[in-house]
Amino acid sequence: MSTTPVQGKGATVAVFDVDTRVERVSDSSFTGFVDKGWSISGNPNGGYLLSLISSAIAEVLPHPDPLTFTAHYLRPGAEGKPCEIEVDVVRTGRTLSTVRARLVQEGKARVEVIAAYADLSVSAGVHANITEPAPDMPPPEECIPRTGDLQGIDIAMTKKLDVRLHPDHAIPGGAGVPEVSGWIRFTDDRPIDTRALLLFCDTFPPSPFGQLGIVGWVPTIELTVHVRRRPSSGWIKGRFITDDLEQGRMIESGALWDQDNHLVAISRQVGLVLNQT
Repeated sequence: MSTTPVQGKGATVAVFDVDTRVERVSDSSFTGFVDKGWSISGNPNGGYLLSLISSAIAEVLPHPDPLTFTAHYLRPGAEGKPCEIEVDVVRTGRTLSTVRARLVQEGKARVEVIAAYADLSVSAGVHANITEPAPDMPPPEECIPRTGDLQGIDIAMTKKLDVRLHPDHAIPGGAGVPEVSGWIRFTDDRPIDTRALLLFCDTFPPSPFGQLGIVGWVPTIELTVHVRRRPSSGWIKGRFITDDLEQGRMIESGALWDQDNHLVAISRQVGLVLNQT
């Protein structure tokens, strides 16, 4: 499948939208393709797999925005191969829809999802100015582009995503704390929407590397993203911190802010920190 923008009716379709297209084959089943351009060392990025699933979900729900999106990763995805996505609408209400979904490749379930969707442009009740403030950070032009060379691996998706790391967090082990922060946007300047936030919550380097250096592979077991607001377009600011790491099992908290310093997403991830082999 092509990884370059394609021409639509009077407009260019962004790479992300090309690479996450799905085709409907029944009321609840879709097919897609896991593009190689979103991989790290030959393994499809977990946030990219969620993007494929969210494309299918968008076809069946009346509500446009993911509100809470929880994924369990059963096994790695297979790059460069087709996938099937099964969607089960659990309930559709006036303000909220709930859905289950599964991404399957080669007859094996790879990712299981349960999610709730809403319309974040519509108030659901009481409003109060209670939020997590954005961290201070150097502007993107003063931050360090993320490359595979920094981690000693091939990161194909750096051609699709422009990730700029805080200078204190760019070199593995250099921060002295289990934290990574920086900026992110699409390389083709695709506008940021709530679906893109699912991807962005899983595209920064693993936060344990800030303290431990490159210790090995960090596969995700479970990832939950809470989308808080529709973002303004442009750069997105991210910060991710390891809360606990014990016997190779990690809990990481993350947050994203838009260019106007509005909190747009919070994430919580359970992962493994495996020794290098």
